[in-house]
Amino acid sequence: MEAANKGAREAGAPSIGLNIQLPFEQHVNPYADHTMEFRYFFIRKTMFVRYAQAFVIMPGGFGTMDELFEALTLIQTRKIQNFPVVLFGAAYWRGLLAWMRETMLGNECISRADLDMIFVTDSPEQVLEYIQKCEREVTVRAECECASVESMKHALRPRP
Repeated sequence: MEAANKGAREAGAPSIGLNIQLPFEQHVNPYADHTMEFRYFFIRKTMFVRYAQAFVIMPGGFGTMDELFEALTLIQTRKIQNFPVVLFGAAYWRGLLAWMRETMLGNECISRADLDMIFVTDSPEQVLEYIQKCEREVTVRAECECASVESMKHALRPRP
């Protein structure tokens, strides 16, 4: 998380850290402008999803996997929508993605569409392009939904 906070600060954006109380390894990094500290992982993950517009997942351990699969489950079950998930560092994720395709998809525990929720890259530029593309799609979809609602209202108006 320190790299993300450092990058945000260097870009002039607010740098927000969501810290977890652990008996080892965890401290607020020096690049976080605003911090919140949590005792429980599930509350911290809720806050991630509540305020994020995308997840860019870097190589990590069990906590990273927990956060990744939490986000994918929320998207799969439509608890959150139009939420880009990017895995950064293709070589790191190759084995997990192969297992997901061969084992999870192979045993029909997930669908092909579930795998399509994940974008993998080694390019920071592609991360930005992908998130911007997803944001444009959300905007277009919202505009279409508004137009559909308006046309439905018009069609349902009482006629003299």
